[in-house]
Amino acid sequence: MIPRLSWRRRRALLLVAVGVAATALSVAAFATHLLQGPELQMIDTHFSVRGKQPAPRDVAVVAIDAASFQKINLRWPFPRRYEARVIDRLHAAGARVIAMDIQFTAPTDPNDDQALAQSILNAGNVVLTTDAVNSKGQSDIFGGDAVLRQLHATWGISSVKPDGDGVYRRVHYSLSGVRTFAVAAATRALGRPVRASAFPPGGNGPIEFAGPPGTVPTYSFSDVYDGAVPAGAFRGRVVVVGESDPTGGDVHPTAASRTEQMSGPEIQASAISTILRGFPLKNARGWLDVLLIVAMGMVVPVANLRLRSWRLGVLALLFGLGYVVGTQVAFDNGLIVTFTYPLMAILLSTVGTLGADYLFAAFEHERVRTTFSRFVDDAVIEEVLARAGEDLRLVGEQRVCTIMFSDLRGFTSVSETLGAERVIQIVNYYLDEMTEAIMAAGGTLVSYMGDGIMAVFGAPLDQPDHADRALRAAREMMGERLSRFNQWLRDQGLVEKGFRMGIGLNSGIAMVGNVGSAHRVEYSAIGDTTNTASRLEGMTKGTPHMLFIADTTTQLMTERPEDLVLVGDFDIRGRQSKMRIWSVPDPDEDGAGAEPAAVAAESAAAGAVAVGAGSPGNGAGSPPDAGEREPVGEPPVVNTL
Repeated sequence: MIPRLSWRRRRALLLVAVGVAATALSVAAFATHLLQGPELQMIDTHFSVRGKQPAPRDVAVVAIDAASFQKINLRWPFPRRYEARVIDRLHAAGARVIAMDIQFTAPTDPNDDQALAQSILNAGNVVLTTDAVNSKGQSDIFGGDAVLRQLHATWGISSVKPDGDGVYRRVHYSLSGVRTFAVAAATRALGRPVRASAFPPGGNGPIEFAGPPGTVPTYSFSDVYDGAVPAGAFRGRVVVVGESDPTGGDVHPTAASRTEQMSGPEIQASAISTILRGFPLKNARGWLDVLLIVAMGMVVPVANLRLRSWRLGVLALLFGLGYVVGTQVAFDNGLIVTFTYPLMAILLSTVGTLGADYLFAAFEHERVRTTFSRFVDDAVIEEVLARAGEDLRLVGEQRVCTIMFSDLRGFTSVSETLGAERVIQIVNYYLDEMTEAIMAAGGTLVSYMGDGIMAVFGAPLDQPDHADRALRAAREMMGERLSRFNQWLRDQGLVEKGFRMGIGLNSGIAMVGNVGSAHRVEYSAIGDTTNTASRLEGMTKGTPHMLFIADTTTQLMTERPEDLVLVGDFDIRGRQSKMRIWSVPDPDEDGAGAEPAAVAAESAAAGAVAVGAGSPGNGAGSPPDAGEREPVGEPPVVNTL
């Protein structure tokens, strides 16, 4: 049988292994972006839960919207004199930077082109964009970069790269080796270069969308053209000018508006604002994400070292919900932490821990069955298994119970005349009979000591009537069972008159549980109650009684037997006060169970002294200790199943 400490170690190691395996799988999934789709969608959910934020103060949008097409009554693209006039209006309104999200690569009407170039030169703060880049990383806007420098204009590549699911969430520092339109506009606004080092690792960062489409202050192109915009609307802002009509195709889903398309100019404005504010929304460092995965993967297995299985689901749910809330709080404070992988870790570890618990429960039940099948009746074993893990504690507890010791009188001298094989056969027959009586009464067999037996009633299962059960077992043992044993001996021709036996019953508090060494443990009951029960059994020697019952046992009986006989008050070795002892009439009054002649004569002589000395009215004495078995002492090591 495996000692309990060894089982605890093995269980702990298995739980740690479960946690490590769940964590390793989740970290591997994190490293390979296995759940990238759900992870990205969770970012969108964070935006949705956070809700609309105050509009950014550093950017604005001039939208070429449906109203502009209706009012100007021209098809796209408009003649460039219209963009020129809008640039003039924005410059006059104090725009910090005018970011034209319109491509001016191919020449149009010379007068219109000249008007646009003149307006760009007059403003001195215009940023242009294009998708067409030559092999040298140069644009062909107005004929090339040399012309742009003469106009005091800059440019950036207009492409914005969505994530794999087609949703726009990030702004890049560069694409195809060229800085992006948002970086070019932010650089012009800051008056200094925006370095790649200013971006998060990977050269891209999450766009801080203030809300759904329309959150960034937006004005119609036609209103700006007509000068019908409130004074101060553009002062100090980066103003992005571009088409927003859905029919133009430049509308896209974003992290803040998956179901509602946002125009390209507003996406660019949000990206520019994000860069200007130093990326207020940041992805957590990789080591922090891994640490969170490890923590979530290990919490349930570690907690299971102390918590029972039924609480694990509740614990996992609480930690899972707490993590969900925690990630939202972190997002609201500008930090995006990994979401799906820690939850994956706690899910895997919870399932694995429950599986490990089920496995160990199966082993534990089988171990309890194996252990107690030697001690108790099958019906008691089933009850032990039913209560195992609830209120059954095999590790050791104080229990009020009744201890029984029994011994076969005079067998030692008879066994010396028989062969070893015959002696073992006789002892086994005797122990079988007595064990059945003990188990039938619901007792727990603790140990055999030659032809001696130790049993306990009221442990490991609580039995309110343990004293009654012990007396019932004692009556059957010294009555029907002993008679059957003696008859078997006579049938075998081994004895003529048969044997008598001695039984001691004592009730009180005992320490019950598994005791032993690291290599072998046994269920036992130790303490003064046990020692006294052993001495009571020994005190029956030399008396007319086969059973001595402690006064504490009679007091705990649910029904006091009518045939209870007071033997007397006796000094008990190891106890300071006298103990009142009771008995019941022997069931073999016809002499069927009388001792062999030699033993009977010795018992009669000794019994006269013992009973006379201990009878009330004569003063209490102590029965002789001759031949008394040494009482059970405290084992040096207390162990558990």
